[in-house]
Amino acid sequence: MPTKQVLIIGAGPYGLACAAQAKYLGIDYAVLGAPLEFWQHSMPDGMFLRAGSTWHIDPAGIYTLNRFLDSKGLRPEQIDPLPVGLFIEYVDWFVKKLGLDTIPSYVRRLERCEGGFDVFLDKGEMVTARNVVATPGLSFFRHHPADLVSKLPPGRYTHTCTMVNFEPLEGLHCLIIGGGQSAFEWAALMTEAGVAEVHLSYRHDTPQFIPSDWAWVDPLMEMAAAVRGWFRHLPAAERESIEKRFRIESRLKLEPWLAPRIRKPSINLWPHTSVESCKVSSNGKLSVRLSGGTTVAVDHIILATGYRVNVQQVSYLSSTSILPRLKTHDGFPALDEDFQTSVPGLFLTGLAATRDFGPFYGFVRGCPTAARMIMERIRTGLK
Repeated sequence: MPTKQVLIIGAGPYGLACAAQAKYLGIDYAVLGAPLEFWQHSMPDGMFLRAGSTWHIDPAGIYTLNRFLDSKGLRPEQIDPLPVGLFIEYVDWFVKKLGLDTIPSYVRRLERCEGGFDVFLDKGEMVTARNVVATPGLSFFRHHPADLVSKLPPGRYTHTCTMVNFEPLEGLHCLIIGGGQSAFEWAALMTEAGVAEVHLSYRHDTPQFIPSDWAWVDPLMEMAAAVRGWFRHLPAAERESIEKRFRIESRLKLEPWLAPRIRKPSINLWPHTSVESCKVSSNGKLSVRLSGGTTVAVDHIILATGYRVNVQQVSYLSSTSILPRLKTHDGFPALDEDFQTSVPGLFLTGLAATRDFGPFYGFVRGCPTAARMIMERIRTGLK
């Protein structure tokens, strides 16, 4: 493969949005990865998204989710909430409509070289590129709190993103640690799949079952696209206010459609608790003592503990030519106003960009604006 003007690592929503914008601008690109692989293999069947039909991944606003729904004869109110499977169908339709090419290979190592980057693939091939857009998936950043897992027996717990097939849990008793949307939705899906009993332990109040309000996000996304560096230049109090409101919408609310699926005898809620100890009983069950004195007997533990960015965990970034030159803050890459890292020509977007660009970039909603900003910067550099 000849040297590409831009190589995009990852074919999730952010990677595909960048590929679409590159194609719109006539930039020679290649995308590495299988489209929406994380979505297809790390999200359970029957899961719903918290996004509305106005959220899409097309930077030009042409091949939107609503247009896809029109093509299927569906109205937005008919797909509220939005099934993950339908969104995956939309992305497949988007890829075909734009004729986006993806290469189903994985990056083993990304090296900085004179004039660009050498990219070593899993099948022994090497490609070169002047610029690289890396969109590391959530799997790199799954969070296993050290103080928690130190109390748990090895092999008796899994993270939500690796526990999406519930058949092996049929008839068992489980504990989910975490109190966000994924924790409660996993509990519902698990009991519906035949899990005998589910306990949920979380440190805060039980979230309210009320609709999330995302309407306020759109004007902020437009501001982020129109004013370079807008979020990072806000006074600290304003940034904190935005982040707090985002936390309220994303973590302290649960979608109303989930409420009747949770309110059943087989699901037990333990707010304001944490794990104090966990021992294997003589019968093989786990005896888990929660703060407050409650003890539950379970067969398996699921960590709904979310994701925490640490770019040092992105395995393909070279330990010699990339990581030593990559400036970070609390695990996040230090990005300029166009998502470029301190390594010239290397751009990072998605969840890794939330520190410098705002919490919206951990969601699909940020894909179009990120793609436009990144590809415009790359096009300018190619002139």
